[in-house]
Amino acid sequence: MIYYTALVLGVAAERLAELVVARRNTRWSLARGGTEAGSGHYPAMVVLHTALLAGCLAEVHLADRPFLPLLGWTMVATVVAAQALRWWCITALGPRWNTRVIVVPGLPLVTGGPYRWLRHPNYAAVVTEGIALPLVHGAWVTALLFTALNALLMAVRIRCEDEALARLAVAEARA
Repeated sequence: MIYYTALVLGVAAERLAELVVARRNTRWSLARGGTEAGSGHYPAMVVLHTALLAGCLAEVHLADRPFLPLLGWTMVATVVAAQALRWWCITALGPRWNTRVIVVPGLPLVTGGPYRWLRHPNYAAVVTEGIALPLVHGAWVTALLFTALNALLMAVRIRCEDEALARLAVAEARA
């Protein structure tokens, strides 16, 4: 279980690195006239993602979940792939990537990197990680709960992003 704890803490450290990037990118976006949308759901997102990490450790330790090598190693590879996709998204969006929904006037949609194939590839990474990270060590309850709650949150989040981008497009078309 020590290796699993290290993995979850590594993912937590990665999330903290994301927050550093997001803060820098927020300053960049706001300095260019960016506006935030959907700030009301952001605290729920923070709580849910924190609960994922805590739930992984709590379930494995309290319910004494076993490490099943075939499932576990497959899920480790999946977690690594999800992290790679997430950082590909961050790289493709550059200073526009954020944990918040901030749109900057005058910038075209990004269509390179993983955005060439998926409209919301970062969320594909989140969904994948939310299933795979708990299952590395058999925390199936955490995987199910996070997936269900995340589906509800993503419905709100994606609608918020799409509406913010649509409002910006309408405003720019009028200008």
